[in-house]
Amino acid sequence: MTELFILFLILTVILAGIFAPRWRKRLILARPFPPEWQTIVERRLPFFPKLSAGEQQQLRDNIRLFVTDKQFHGCGGLEINDDIRITIATEACLLLMNRKTGVYPRLKHILVYPHAFRTSHEHRNADGTVSSAGRGLLGESWHFGKVILSWDDVEYGVRNLHDGHNVVLHEFSHQLDSESGSTNGAPLLHTNSYATWASVLSREFEQLNQDFAHHHHAVMDYYGATNPAEFFAVATETFFEKPQQLQTKHPELFEVLKTYYAVDPGRWA
Repeated sequence: MTELFILFLILTVILAGIFAPRWRKRLILARPFPPEWQTIVERRLPFFPKLSAGEQQQLRDNIRLFVTDKQFHGCGGLEINDDIRITIATEACLLLMNRKTGVYPRLKHILVYPHAFRTSHEHRNADGTVSSAGRGLLGESWHFGKVILSWDDVEYGVRNLHDGHNVVLHEFSHQLDSESGSTNGAPLLHTNSYATWASVLSREFEQLNQDFAHHHHAVMDYYGATNPAEFFAVATETFFEKPQQLQTKHPELFEVLKTYYAVDPGRWA
């Protein structure tokens, strides 16, 4: 009898671990979407009415899950409020629509500074010594569950939706990239998509490097020529903010990103 009771307890714990997250998600999504949040979403995404009814609901649902599960931390004297939370959540969740994926499951903390912040990185010199150098950043994405953002630059990104520069889209594309286990410009894809992805993005990455070397005009920011991970992030910014130009100048890259993100931002323009 004791053994049966112990087995019952073990099964109860296992089932609770399986079903608790589902029930929690249902409870979160059962709550009405606050009208003040809706106002922020529509102000930050002027094209929100152009989304289908299903996409609008997906975005609202993901925003609720995002805000509930992530911890926001104000840094440098910045006080976190709903405008900050919902603005960042809205832009980040734009990358998740129509895709069967979690809401950045590894991400736990979002640190927001009022302005561009400085960070220190170690650099190994040619002689074997290690030096530390500081640099100003608009945003940074860390592998172990953390994103850092400058609120000034977040606001700049949402006020200028067609310039190809958006720090939230950039840093959260790095989060998607890291879900594969390493940040290398290849996020989790369908098994039969990797060959096409590698072929197109490597070719486009090389082209951007050539444009940079010869001072040619490019649709994408030259920062994308830094490495494949930054190329994916910059390409994501361009895809969402300059879709028509990207489709005209780089049709193969546009189609690969359109397949991955399962949306066509050109119809929102």
